[in-house]
Amino acid sequence: MELDLQETLAAQLLDAAKAAGAEAADAVVAGGESLSAETRDGRLEHAERAEAVDLGLRVLIGRRQACVSASDTRPETLAALAERAVAMARSAPEDPWCGLAEPGQLAAPEACDAAALALDDPEGAPDPARLEAISLAAEAAAAEVPGVTRMDGAGASWSRTSIFLAASNGFAGGYARSHATVFASAIAGEGLGMERDHAAETRRAFADLPDPEAVGARAGRRAAERLNPRRAPTGAFPVLYDRRVAASLLSHLVGAANGAAVARGASWLKDRLGAPVLPEGFTLLEEPRRVAGPASRPFDGEGIAAATRSIAAQGVLQGWTLDLASARKLGMETTGNAGRGMSSPPAPSVTNLALQAPVATPRAEMARRMGRGLIVTSLMGASINATTGDYSRGASGFWVEDGEIAWPVNELTIAGALPRFLMALEAADDPDPMLGVITPSLLVPEGLTVAGA
Repeated sequence: MELDLQETLAAQLLDAAKAAGAEAADAVVAGGESLSAETRDGRLEHAERAEAVDLGLRVLIGRRQACVSASDTRPETLAALAERAVAMARSAPEDPWCGLAEPGQLAAPEACDAAALALDDPEGAPDPARLEAISLAAEAAAAEVPGVTRMDGAGASWSRTSIFLAASNGFAGGYARSHATVFASAIAGEGLGMERDHAAETRRAFADLPDPEAVGARAGRRAAERLNPRRAPTGAFPVLYDRRVAASLLSHLVGAANGAAVARGASWLKDRLGAPVLPEGFTLLEEPRRVAGPASRPFDGEGIAAATRSIAAQGVLQGWTLDLASARKLGMETTGNAGRGMSSPPAPSVTNLALQAPVATPRAEMARRMGRGLIVTSLMGASINATTGDYSRGASGFWVEDGEIAWPVNELTIAGALPRFLMALEAADDPDPMLGVITPSLLVPEGLTVAGA
């Protein structure tokens, strides 16, 4: 769906909301198209093409609000949607913090222009046959890896989503962004000894995808390397989070810095503003305007301009992630971090992240320095106490003895206290600049307990 049509639909929703009795309103219109092809055993297994449109309307009456959504763009549906939203708002409990942005807070028109962010594939949708060929190439490369006995599947996809936001406070803006992906999932071994792993790459433009053979070969190697796992010892050991999973540590920190959680008192960071939360010299940036970034956007879900900010600078917590409501609760200004769903009000969310460290140790050297410990390549489940930071997760990876990988391990648990071990992090030299969260592998030299099965 083109942005000009979405703008028209958003305006119609606002008009319908006003006619139904809303005092203020905002509307989101999202259009999407996608193509995908998946293969197995050298044959096309699944192909799909989809198009969709979604409408979201929030209405406000005093300090009461309600949100509704639909996927039908007929005028009579828009009118019924607005009438239902207004009826819901009139019976909703009061929320003293809800409300649209003031006109002076809104992003300027030039800040809403997403062209410089390179979010949309200039070539448009690829030929479906090309998707199938890429999937077959990735699958074939994985199957050729010694130890791989079968494929769990491979695929390639392309999608484009366009978003338009309009509000009765005068804001109107939209942008489109695309994603292209290639993936492969391989199985090594036989019977009860089978192990599975995968690899995937995503880019904004289809033409920028890496060679599918390289992606498939990586998936095959990862699966084969997991064969014949052994139990890990139980005790306190250094733990090296591979860059595949290191982003999870940052996500726990960012989640605790969410203004909505802080306002509820449900965050272990709530009393640590201005205090160290990462090692000295570590800086964690949010980069919503990163060129071609996986989560880049010119403005947030309330029409506030997106801007780079430090979540932590030189290890010190700089501020919370805020939308308008959480900012009002805390007596602060929004950071332009409102995320918006079709049927829910705005809530704080982050975009692209990047961790910067003053010293980057070569990954191989970091493993040697561990001596004896665990390299984590996969995490499952989570038990994170939001108010205390107590941490426990299932994991698998590789055991290190005498500074070298000795054997694969699985079915183990790692546990510790986030506030403590985040302060001990050491960074490797292997960040992937193509990911939404740019982080190297991260070593926790102490503060974690490993429990083998």
